[in-house]
Amino acid sequence: MSDQKTAIIIGAGPAGLTAAYELLNKTNIKPIIYEMTEDIGGISKTINYKGNRIDIGGHRFFSKSDRVMQWWRNILPSQMLIRTRLSRIFFLRKLFNYPVSLNLNTVLNLGFMRIFKIGLSYTKIRLFPIKNEGSLEDFFINRFGKELYLTFFKDYTEKVWGISCNKIRPEWGRQRIKGLSISKAILHAVKSVFSKDSSVTQKNTETSLIGQFMYPKLGPGQMWEQVAEVIKKKGGEIYLNHKVIGLKQHDNKIVEAVVKEKTANEPTTKTVDYFFSTMPVKELIQSLQNGVSQEVRHAANGLIYRDFMTVGLLLRKLKIKNKTRIKTINNIIPDNWIYIQERDVELGRLQIFNNWSPYMVKDKNTIWIGLEYFCNEGDELWNKTDESFAEFAINELAKIGIIEKEDVLDKVVIRMPKTYPAYFGAYDQFHVVRDFVDKFENLFLIGRNGMHRYNNQDHSMLTAMTAVENIINNIKSKHNIWAVNTEDEYHEEK
Repeated sequence: MSDQKTAIIIGAGPAGLTAAYELLNKTNIKPIIYEMTEDIGGISKTINYKGNRIDIGGHRFFSKSDRVMQWWRNILPSQMLIRTRLSRIFFLRKLFNYPVSLNLNTVLNLGFMRIFKIGLSYTKIRLFPIKNEGSLEDFFINRFGKELYLTFFKDYTEKVWGISCNKIRPEWGRQRIKGLSISKAILHAVKSVFSKDSSVTQKNTETSLIGQFMYPKLGPGQMWEQVAEVIKKKGGEIYLNHKVIGLKQHDNKIVEAVVKEKTANEPTTKTVDYFFSTMPVKELIQSLQNGVSQEVRHAANGLIYRDFMTVGLLLRKLKIKNKTRIKTINNIIPDNWIYIQERDVELGRLQIFNNWSPYMVKDKNTIWIGLEYFCNEGDELWNKTDESFAEFAINELAKIGIIEKEDVLDKVVIRMPKTYPAYFGAYDQFHVVRDFVDKFENLFLIGRNGMHRYNNQDHSMLTAMTAVENIINNIKSKHNIWAVNTEDEYHEEK
């Protein structure tokens, strides 16, 4: 076994764990995972706080890929719940359907004049579309009209990214929203009246419109913790609190990795046959010890990431009442998550974990929610103490009428750096970095941060699966890995 080949994998998130699992099942290559934190799952981990579980961002287990869907079922065959999906927009202190529907509730909430302006601007853009979409703003306006964009998209999107939509590349919209438009949303609403797709695959439904999804009983972390256990049982190795701080290249290959354990005085050097990276591209380039041009370093250093904070709140009750016909526990509103469009608060999104899975909540007589904020590491929000930030979030939620402050029983703050790779900064020069890293025969960039691409977890998994297939089939080109979530054969609408 001394001549057995090894693969070093950076990161124990969905992409890294999938790569290790696929290597063990389809090759004789031994995977060794180094994870810099103490957790399994990356941003798909589940935080357990006093028996109440937090899902960082809310992870639907849904994919148009049959392969991914079956993969998940194989890992947790008896632990996957089928959940009804409901998300809405909170705007003008009222709840609107998401995607926005032209129904009586919407008309009454917005008023006839605003509805008229939305219709007029949509008609105008259908007749005179923006021919060359140069920004995310152009992308939204082309699909929804300027008035609807200003009403429901602009402020929330700028909360997420902290920058004007006209300074963000349109690629973000093309990856996250793809074919969704007013016409498709209306067509879906009409179809749903006459027929129900009872299949969780929902092959003919836009991802933003799906009605149900799978979800592990104990949150997404349950999936990835189980995958980690399978990997270790099959002979793979996983090291937490280990960070790769240096890489050495030779003849277009990565030949050595310098690894630092959190409490160790000195790093160790590991030889490598294959190298999978889910670490942020900026850090990957910084770790290369030789052979990197100034142009590549400059492009990588200019890549920007958006960071994320969640405040978990345990409540006696919500002030906002359930006015839908959907049956719920405790008569709470049935939403999985709510987009907070209000301009007078920083709060971006609200998760209601009871509705993701009742097993996420220790006491079923309480309500467990997550308040999500988008920020930059080191900015005013990020630098608040946990106590002051939790109080800030509670005050915001009370201000917009969703809770009463006296109903808060407990609170916790979770910080997640580099959650969202940004489509601005030096993103226009990313091709320089990609051309450079693609020259390394045994280096595979996979996953969200690994590719600096806002992928869902199923797309991150598919990049890992494709990379392993390339090794098996001796395919040198990395084009098919980069094609995941961009070209027709990988598009969710196929």
